[in-house]
Amino acid sequence: MDFLVLFLFYLASVLMGLVLICICSKTHCSKGLVREGAQIFSYIIPECLQRAMHRLLHYLFHTRNHTFIVLHLVLQGMVYTEYTWEVFGYCQELEFSLYYLLLPYLLLIVNLFSFTLTCVTNPGIITKANELLFLHVYEFDEVMFTKNVRCSTCDLRKPARSKHCSVCNWCVHRFDHHCVWVNNCIGAWNIRYFLIYLLTLTASAATVAIVSTAFLVHLVVMSDLYQETYIDDFGHLHIMDTVFLIQYLFLTFPRIVFMLGFVVVLSFLLGGYLCFAIYLAATNQTTNEWHRGDRACCWHCPLVARRPSAEPQVHQNIHSHGLWSNLQEIFLPAFPYHERKKQE
Repeated sequence: MDFLVLFLFYLASVLMGLVLICICSKTHCSKGLVREGAQIFSYIIPECLQRAMHRLLHYLFHTRNHTFIVLHLVLQGMVYTEYTWEVFGYCQELEFSLYYLLLPYLLLIVNLFSFTLTCVTNPGIITKANELLFLHVYEFDEVMFTKNVRCSTCDLRKPARSKHCSVCNWCVHRFDHHCVWVNNCIGAWNIRYFLIYLLTLTASAATVAIVSTAFLVHLVVMSDLYQETYIDDFGHLHIMDTVFLIQYLFLTFPRIVFMLGFVVVLSFLLGGYLCFAIYLAATNQTTNEWHRGDRACCWHCPLVARRPSAEPQVHQNIHSHGLWSNLQEIFLPAFPYHERKKQE
């Protein structure tokens, strides 16, 4: 009982922390909270350990590396190994439908294929060869994206909706974000593969969770465990309740229950992020634009900067042209580089 309560409290704390991080990332207080948290830890953690942590975090999140790709494949391999080794075999003995048992493997094949495409596909890197063509793809709103702005690093004119990625060190057309799990930027040319990857990853986690839950429930019903009784520490007789039943299943099938808890939490987290990604695609926004969209962007405009008394200009999404047009732009993007090669 104590272990289960502490474990549930731990999961709730982690989920609440992730929600607070997502909320704070949309507000101006996020930088202040991070700064204050760093100051607190600076008094607790030794300086040598701080430097080591700083180097590690810089390597993981600010340089291109394959750490998270390997971690992703290891975690996915562990889940499917446990599913194949125990859940699949037990469910076959209980005569579960083979179609439902094979569905996670079908999702895994599609997921790995889209994952590979997301990793290796050019996200839309802006070069001198395609700079002029990219400048005519999207309209400048003169608030978040203004004309005649050059990238201080690439020394290229920045098309609307583009951004320089500090990790990859290149400018990306219709930049969404840099994803450490695929070790690549998400841009105009691989966002469709990323959405399919995210959708199949969420579906595979949810499917494994559903099949594993169905197996445990079927086992409990067949063995009439919910009708059993037990004696507590004080010698009182009780009918099997839900908490005790979960503990019993955890002791009997520890790997299955642990895997089930992991994929359930993963399904909720991925499901929330998938809904957010679908919302962005349906409204023709990028993560970069959404993050900056609630700010008054008058400081981007040189004319407004010269007039302190002028009213702030608030960013408005001028690129949304209806649901189907927005989705078509995601799944059928323009390839100006290849178009130019054909013209030549």
